[in-house]
Amino acid sequence: MRLDRFRSANRTHWDEKAEFNLRNWDVDVFLADPGKLTTIVEADRHEVGDVRGRSLIHLQCHFGLDTLSWARLGAEVTGVDFAPGAIAAAIDLAERAGLHARFVEADVYRTPAVVRDTFDIVYTSGGVLCWLPDISGWAKVVSELLRPGGTFYVHEAHPALWALEDERADDQLVIGRPYFAMPQPKRWDDDPLWDERRPRLPHMTCYEWSHGLGEIVTALLDAGLTIRSLKEHRRCLWQPLRFMLQDDQGWWRLPEGSERLPLMYSIRASKS
Repeated sequence: MRLDRFRSANRTHWDEKAEFNLRNWDVDVFLADPGKLTTIVEADRHEVGDVRGRSLIHLQCHFGLDTLSWARLGAEVTGVDFAPGAIAAAIDLAERAGLHARFVEADVYRTPAVVRDTFDIVYTSGGVLCWLPDISGWAKVVSELLRPGGTFYVHEAHPALWALEDERADDQLVIGRPYFAMPQPKRWDDDPLWDERRPRLPHMTCYEWSHGLGEIVTALLDAGLTIRSLKEHRRCLWQPLRFMLQDDQGWWRLPEGSERLPLMYSIRASKS
């Protein structure tokens, strides 16, 4: 099946990206400071609420720094990712940080069958939904994993941002890619923001799917969730455009005219 080919390419790419990110993210800083949280969890903790003693599953957790941040806040955490190298790194980081966490290698769509449990909180964030071909199937997984009365929270790149041309050297915001879902994924053979400081990985080819905000919200509603809040944000967790500037909290912003475009959004939902 073509989906298997897409998934295999993406998994290989993300295993290699995990190795690169381990060397270049502030992992040592995180390990050295028992009170350190990742940038996005520091922001999300106020929306998710008190997690002490609550079970939390983090879907598409990469190598687990965000997951371990939730553990530092007192959650009983499970991290899930489809890349075996990323999961192995997450298990190692948990041990080195002295944190109790469970990490599971699983495709998102097979997560309920693999973990065989439900959770107080289902969490996902930071450039994850573009790797999924079926948003309705994803929303059903979220609902299946979430206990009645539980909280779902996603903090993600805005679909309007994904639709921009990111190869441009100027500061113009130009729509050059589909905003809405397409039958076939977008194939990437390079990353325009990778340069001599970030050398090419052996396997750069990967595939991404577009999902509009309406499609995502409707999928969650159809899966039986109640939307409690939907917020659009003027900052991004990473640098998606060359001309963006990083603030003193680690977020990337448009240099001026930040009202021109939402860069990320967050949704908090519950299950009856």
